[in-house]
Amino acid sequence: MTINDYDFSGKRALIRVDFNVPLNERFEVTDDTRIRAALPTLKLILSGGGSVVLMSHLGRPKEGPEHRFSLKHIVPALSSLLGKEVTFVDDCIGSDAHAATSAIQPGEVMLLENLRFHKEETAGDEGFAAELAKHGDVYVNDAFGTAHRAHASTAVIAGFVGDKMFGLLMQDELENLDRFMQSPASPAVTIVGGAKVSSKIGVIQNLLPRVDYMLIGGGMTYTFVRAMGGEVGNSMVEEDKLDMAIEVIEAAKKHNVKLLLPPDSVIADEFQNEANRDSCPSNEIPMGWMGLDIGEESIRQYREAILACKSILWNGPMGVFEMENFARGTREIALAIAEATDGGAFSLVGGGDSVAAVNKFELASRVSYVSTGGGAMLEYLEGMELPGVAAIKNGEA
Repeated sequence: MTINDYDFSGKRALIRVDFNVPLNERFEVTDDTRIRAALPTLKLILSGGGSVVLMSHLGRPKEGPEHRFSLKHIVPALSSLLGKEVTFVDDCIGSDAHAATSAIQPGEVMLLENLRFHKEETAGDEGFAAELAKHGDVYVNDAFGTAHRAHASTAVIAGFVGDKMFGLLMQDELENLDRFMQSPASPAVTIVGGAKVSSKIGVIQNLLPRVDYMLIGGGMTYTFVRAMGGEVGNSMVEEDKLDMAIEVIEAAKKHNVKLLLPPDSVIADEFQNEANRDSCPSNEIPMGWMGLDIGEESIRQYREAILACKSILWNGPMGVFEMENFARGTREIALAIAEATDGGAFSLVGGGDSVAAVNKFELASRVSYVSTGGGAMLEYLEGMELPGVAAIKNGEA
């Protein structure tokens, strides 16, 4: 059963969305990307004659309700984007909340209070999940960003509802990830960046058998370079992960994958934008200096590899792109991916920093798909089963 086939007429759709959005000191939404991402699912259900009951978390409240984490702050932005009045319900369980959602009429939208005001949500409590399930006739999970959590609203609830399905956003995320993971057009390349090898090792190991090229960038570069005997100065190195880096290099050889490390780096004498800068081979960085971006030869080689490929996955920046003087490497890789996509390649960008980068350089519209998943995407790329996905696919939590 998919959301496209289902008859929502007269049904209350209980939708788990991800409205964990940033707010300013006046409690106004400062980035509405996640709200916008949910709109197609909401509109599909409303146009099909259904009503919508929304549930989400916001932030990490410690002990019960906190004003700054109330989802009532989201209502003005949500109503404006949806073009429809949204009724706020000031709890997510209890007799008053159930009375409100029981009286909802077709075409109406209600938003329940923050799920995490109850500790039972993150504990995956069955009783709490059963109470949540009373708010709807059909359960829709459209929160890919929390699909890796076995929480009451994301996974356990599936055991207490009859009809259940993915929302359009969740469907899109899984289809695009599976397109790269299960049947990538060859040649395929994965570009992995970020600070630490340890945080991406699962992704690297799971993707190596699936790709023709793997390009490494960001701070993790220098753990690889050190492992190979290079001099990295004061660059970031995970000293306890040198063996892990060598294992990746050996695995790439075994799978006949072309593993590219940056031959040169842009270096700085301090970790700040105004630091003195230079460039040098990545394995000859002097003491007192650190690598903060990939260099010109690295950009040339990486660009060549990207443009040779038909399937591209990018997860993690090439340098400290938040500092303008060390953003060139990440920008040029983003531009190469956009150019390859213009030429017919399939490109998937995911992970908070990569998404921030394509948005910063205004290239999101020139890649095939931008994943909103973050941690969920990482775990999916590692080959792990996501509780929120399994709960729908297997028909039980």
